[in-house]
Amino acid sequence: MSGPTKSFQARSRPSFKLRPTRWRLLLAVVLLLAVGYGLWRQFAHHDAQRAAAAPVSAPVHVALVERRDFPVVLNGLGTVQATNTVIVRSRVDGQIEKVTFEEGQMVHEGDVLVQIDAAPFEAALAQAVAKHAQDEASLNNAKQDLKRTSTLAAQGNATQQLLDQRTAQVASLTAQVQADNAAIESAQVQLSYTTIRAPLTGRAGFRLVDPGNIVHASDPNGILTITQLSPISVVFTEPEQELFAISEALKSGPLKVYARSSDGQRQLAEGELKLIDNQVDVATGTIRLKASFDNRDNALWPGLSVSTRLLVRTLRNAIVVPDTAVQRGPHGLFAYVVSPQSRAEMRELKVGMMQDGEALVDDGLSAGERIVTSGHYRVQPGQPVEVMPDQPASGRTAAASTPADQEPTAGAQRP
Repeated sequence: MSGPTKSFQARSRPSFKLRPTRWRLLLAVVLLLAVGYGLWRQFAHHDAQRAAAAPVSAPVHVALVERRDFPVVLNGLGTVQATNTVIVRSRVDGQIEKVTFEEGQMVHEGDVLVQIDAAPFEAALAQAVAKHAQDEASLNNAKQDLKRTSTLAAQGNATQQLLDQRTAQVASLTAQVQADNAAIESAQVQLSYTTIRAPLTGRAGFRLVDPGNIVHASDPNGILTITQLSPISVVFTEPEQELFAISEALKSGPLKVYARSSDGQRQLAEGELKLIDNQVDVATGTIRLKASFDNRDNALWPGLSVSTRLLVRTLRNAIVVPDTAVQRGPHGLFAYVVSPQSRAEMRELKVGMMQDGEALVDDGLSAGERIVTSGHYRVQPGQPVEVMPDQPASGRTAAASTPADQEPTAGAQRP
């Protein structure tokens, strides 16, 4: 029994021995994988070192440093006021017969606006004329009596008392005739008041009384309102700190004032400064000013809120850059200048003032240099930059810069 069992166990045990060729093939594959991984690691390390060593160009927008005139303006808020506003009222009592104007139309000085029933005033004038004629006849008769009495008194046929009475009567009737003349003039004036005319040239407002109504000289509301639109005024305020600069600038001549819409987007009119108020408002720390505008196109209306731009002076041949180029650092203001080799250079600046998206540079830049206006957060001094072709709307491109506006649109401020 033991013999057959042993032979069965020997035949059932598997053999794990590999042939020599298979061992060599497996070993070669392992070696190739190890060498490939090592080479990959080495090349990846070199690529990382090269990427770290080669700086990346920062994308930026640039603008040219310009030398040109720089207008210094002060901005403010104001209200349009009519130069003259008249409430047309009747100066006599009577019934309105006719209204000859249309609401909202332009009327000219002397135009007939309203006609009041003139019959009572014509009758009063006729009565005054008749009274004058009566007293004039009495005066002529009294003068004849005085003349005869004077002759008789010279001959001794009339007493001195009678002569004095006749003289006094002539003087009294003369005064009465003078009073009649004044009554006639008064009646004529009252009659002329029945025709109401425009006292000035302007725009008529709403009609407050209709034809057929009775008007009185004591009516508080009047018949209509006429507002003079040309010329017209704008009253605005400026900080009291600017009072000295404005006063000094006025010594050289009138100052220009630009009126714009309340949002500052559209220019409405151009005028001149006419008045500086005689005192500063201590509550607000401002001074009131008044400017006058021709307003021939009626762009300004009384009561309209506007923004104002007061041109104080113009600095000639100044260095001007977009204010987006000026940056603030731990040591003050600076800007990045792009060199001809397209590398960034940091420049410390002395800035006089900023207005209308522009900065006046007193020191640190020269005309014609390119400065960075956007993309500062990626720029490093001495590192390369890439100038992008497109520009923000507020900047001036290096390729094509927009000419300076003739009319300033914002107030000056210190940086």
